[in-house]
Amino acid sequence: MLAGKRILLIIGGGIAAFKSLDLIRRLRERGATVTPVLTKAAEEFVTPLSTSALAAEKVYRDLFDLTDEAEMGHIELSRAADLVVVAPATADLLGKMANGLANDLASTLLMATDKRVLVAPAMNVRMWLHPANQRNVETLRGDGVLFAGPTEGDMACGEYGPGRMAEPLQIVDAVQAALADGPLKGKRVIVTSGPTHEPIDPVRYIANRSSGAQGTALARALSALGAEVVFVTGPADVPPPDGVQVERVQTADQMLAAVQGALPADAAIFAAAVADWRVDNAAESKIKKDGSGKLPVLNFTENPDVLATVAQSKARPKLVVGFAAETDDVVAHATAKRARKGCDWIVANDVSPETGIMGGSENAVTVISASGAETWPRMSKDQVAAKLAAKIAEALT
Repeated sequence: MLAGKRILLIIGGGIAAFKSLDLIRRLRERGATVTPVLTKAAEEFVTPLSTSALAAEKVYRDLFDLTDEAEMGHIELSRAADLVVVAPATADLLGKMANGLANDLASTLLMATDKRVLVAPAMNVRMWLHPANQRNVETLRGDGVLFAGPTEGDMACGEYGPGRMAEPLQIVDAVQAALADGPLKGKRVIVTSGPTHEPIDPVRYIANRSSGAQGTALARALSALGAEVVFVTGPADVPPPDGVQVERVQTADQMLAAVQGALPADAAIFAAAVADWRVDNAAESKIKKDGSGKLPVLNFTENPDVLATVAQSKARPKLVVGFAAETDDVVAHATAKRARKGCDWIVANDVSPETGIMGGSENAVTVISASGAETWPRMSKDQVAAKLAAKIAEALT
């Protein structure tokens, strides 16, 4: 779990700060030591006394406390932890981090640390979606900062939408993933997941029947083994896992660009159900039915082959794994696909309607490689993910 791990917890000023008290308790239950830092604004929501009591540690608050500077100093405090967690991470704190500002203890610690940083954003939906905040988020993701959330939900201000802080147990999962010391530690893995949506007009699209459950489970399993996971997801039903870098896309073109932008990597796992075709004469406004019986003419063109493009590129990862969803002659079609695409493995499954696999909670796969076909029994998608992640770790180490 987290036994012996040291967490520096920076608590920002927002109503979600009350969750940080439960977060401290959950982290300590798993064996972590938590050193809390309160911003001045955070003290309006939680007290130093309650924070200190739950952490069983001194609370740090002031950059210019000479006693603390003599005993430890903000440089040492920032580097003594195994992980720095910011929860809640307000828009102000994210802005300071993204722009290199250091005018209080919290922001100075974040500038001085040489450890990984995990943030759990919490703010009003309009603040979260504001272009300035989104620019800061993109900058921080590019700097390697990890994100847990935010999620969608009701807010204290009465609005609903993205910006709600992840729940304490979700943040704990992200902390455990960030500190995972498994066989994939130091390895960078790209995972694609979900369907793509190819527009016909602004309200209609072509898509595949994919929930994103298997790709999400695989990203979570790889992260648990210590991998740095870049999760490129189409508009899936299943939310992405915490503790991974999430890149959201809609179309096949966008998915290819996101994957290429995430290279180099040690492995790339293509679990997404990418639409094979798109409409090349997509309408800019909604196509109307006028009662004449005349049908719109849709001109189709092939989408880029994301798997083949990466598998055959100069920036090819050491291990490239594709997925093949088939309805007949599964192994034969998947074997041919592996040779055609140029990938190392193909994970094939039968998605005929009677199997209940597409969109269901279970999967039955055959892993096809140069050495032959290995058929696994039907099991949950989480179990498939764990077994495949272990196989990937073996291939990369």
